[in-house]
Formats: sequence, C-alpha cells, structure tokens
Amino acid sequence: MEKVQILMSTFNGEAYIEEQLQSIFQQTYHNIFILIRDDGSSDNTVPIIQKFMGLYPGKFHLIKGSNVGVIQSFFELLNSTELDASYFCFCDQDDVWMNDKVERSVQYLHSCHTAGMYCSSTMLADQNLSPIKVWPIPPKKDPDFYNAIVQNIAVGATVAINKAARDIIVSRKINIKNLQMHDWWIYICISAFGNVFYDERPTIYYRQHNNNVVGGHRSILHEFRNKWSSFRKHSGHKLLKKQAIEFNRLYMNLLDDEKKDQLHLFIQERKSIKEKYQFLQKSKLYRNSFLEDLLFKILILIGYV
Repeated sequence: MEKVQILMSTFNGEAYIEEQLQSIFQQTYHNIFILIRDDGSSDNTVPIIQKFMGLYPGKFHLIKGSNVGVIQSFFELLNSTELDASYFCFCDQDDVWMNDKVERSVQYLHSCHTAGMYCSSTMLADQNLSPIKVWPIPPKKDPDFYNAIVQNIAVGATVAINKAARDIIVSRKINIKNLQMHDWWIYICISAFGNVFYDERPTIYYRQHNNNVVGGHRSILHEFRNKWSSFRKHSGHKLLKKQAIEFNRLYMNLLDDEKKDQLHLFIQERKSIKEKYQFLQKSKLYRNSFLEDLLFKILILIGYV
C-alpha cells in the first residue's frame, strides 16, 4: 500500500478541525500521514492538533508558521513533503471527508504513469453537516488545459496529486501574487503536462458557514448575476491574464507548440474590437457551461479580459 501524505493548512480552525481529523483517521485507506502547517492561529487549533498527535503517534508532523495566507501556506506544504510519499491530498480544516476519499483518489492516480491530478465534486452541507446538494455541477467536457487557463473546476479540498505532479509544481519559483488560488494553479500545470481526473461522485462534506458560502442560487437570474459578478472580479484587473502570464514565464519552454500558441494568443494585448473578435475566432479557450462561456466571450469583447 503506497504512502499518502495529507497536506493541511490551518488558521483559527478550532470550531471544526477535530471533526475533519477524525474523518481522516476513519478512511478505508490506512497508509496515511498528515503534514499540517498552522498559519499563525491564535485560538485552540494547535492544542487540538497536538492532542491528535498524542492519540496517533508517528502519524503527524506539525509546522508552526507565521501568517502568510492560504496560497503561500499550501505551497510551503508542497515544499515540505516526505520523499517516500507517492500521493498528496490537499485538506481544509473545516470539512469532513467521506470514508473512501483517499482510496478513490489513489485508485484514479495509481494507473497514471505521468503527472496526475484527481479532483471531485462535493456534497454541500450546512454547519451541522446536513447535506444540501452536490456541488459543483460536473463539467460537460473532460478537464483540459484550454479550460484551465480561464476556469478552475477543482475544489481544492478534493484535490490529490501524484509525486510526478508535485515535482512539476515545485520545480519553479512561483510569484504567489500572480496566482488566483493554489488549486487553480495545479489544474493549469497538470492539464498542461499530465492527466487530470474528475470524479463526479462527492468525496467530502463541504461545510458552508459564514466564511465560505459558495451558493445555491435559486434561479437563472440569480446564477447569471453571480457569474457576472465573479467574472468581473477576476477579469477587471486582468487577473486571469496575470496568472496566465506567470505560467508562461515559468513553463513556456516545456509546452507543445499548440498550447504555446494558444497561451500567447490569450495573453497578448487586444485593443480594437477587430482584435478581440479575431481572438475569439482563433481561441480554443472555453468555460464549461453555455452561460459561463457566453459571459467569457462578452468580457473579451468589452475588454475585461
């Protein structure tokens, strides 16, 4: 049984972290070790972790860090992994894992002989873990680099990667300020150079509370407004392009010609309506739903992307 290392970043998570840790030790896959980086908690998060370290000796390593934020914290975890681990699962502090989460991740990645990434849908749940609905809606197309540049389909708390994927990600010195999120960056990297597997079955109870509510909109109008607001947030300051430029800076020499051409097409300046229209004619980039893809094209034409 190959070794799996769980990578968890914590910050003031005393309310829910005990349930999350319990769910990890109830997994059907048993060769699990946990690497936790605490991001400067001021509550009882660390004492709770230390209690579990006493209950499960040899299963934990705890890094007490300063507050650097979630993206930087996860990259520091990736750079601190154990060399004999075959797989790495990202973990949030406030969810609960279904008991076969790790086993299913390994099953998908075991036959992957290149860089591999696994992710899944989730079961949205309220603060008391009562199920709400499956989220997000599974993508209509297979995970792909041309999707990853402009859309993240990976919920970070469901992501697992193999050692080859981890090596690609840590092989470059990344400017964290140019990234949207660590899970999105991993999706871009592994869709460019390996295989991404999306499991439509939920693997976690994704707890919704005041700090992380993702929605449940009741009408198409509400969904449209939410998507439009999200698109403007990511696009108004050219954040999607900023992330793509960072990827181009670090990995351009490893891309095949087609991916390189499509990446350059996206990051180049488009000032006139003619240039924007020509981009849409040539681009293979897409978002997975008709509504999101339409909004993406509109934002291209009005200059937000």
